[in-house]
Amino acid sequence: MKKATQGIAWVLFLTITFSFSTKQQSEWVSIFDGKSLDGWKANENPETFSIEDGAIKVAGPRAHLFYQGPVENHNFKDFEFKARVMTKPGANSGMYIHTEFQEEGWPSKGYEIQVNNSHTDWRRTGSLYAVDDVREVHVKDNEWYTEHIIVKGNQITVKINDKTVVDYTEPKNAERDSSMSGRKLSSGTVALQGHDPNSVVYFKDIMVRPL
Repeated sequence: MKKATQGIAWVLFLTITFSFSTKQQSEWVSIFDGKSLDGWKANENPETFSIEDGAIKVAGPRAHLFYQGPVENHNFKDFEFKARVMTKPGANSGMYIHTEFQEEGWPSKGYEIQVNNSHTDWRRTGSLYAVDDVREVHVKDNEWYTEHIIVKGNQITVKINDKTVVDYTEPKNAERDSSMSGRKLSSGTVALQGHDPNSVVYFKDIMVRPL
């Protein structure tokens, strides 16, 4: 009887361990097919976004492209988000997390992770915009690089080509001024930013991994 009980306990242990391991090792899921904007929704100026050579080209007046597809019902909490990015000289853009679709304007909900290597705005690529900013330029225009964002609990980590440039812990009851009241962790979708007509940026290999 004792051996049987031990056997059952061992099976349960293995089952729990396997389930935990599987959950921890969730696979990356592509959310851009390289051919269309299926699963995405643009707001005020949809012509800002187009497909070119397997990438999303961002070039035009201010607009934001929100993921509205089926993965996690486009509502992420703890997750990883990454993309291959290339900026043209003078470009400014961004990648939003924990945001939601809005018809116009700069997204009021969630955080923006900056894409900017040579724009006049001093906040450079990888910045958690206006919260934990990066002044150093880590990558060059006209070259593909990887921007990788990890959101877990109250922690946001931003990596550029596998180098950590931001490791931010959101404090309890984080205080924000009125213009940034929505800059807090919660849950939501991701979005790409079209900043202005002179900013040309490309995104490809866009993926998420729930944690």
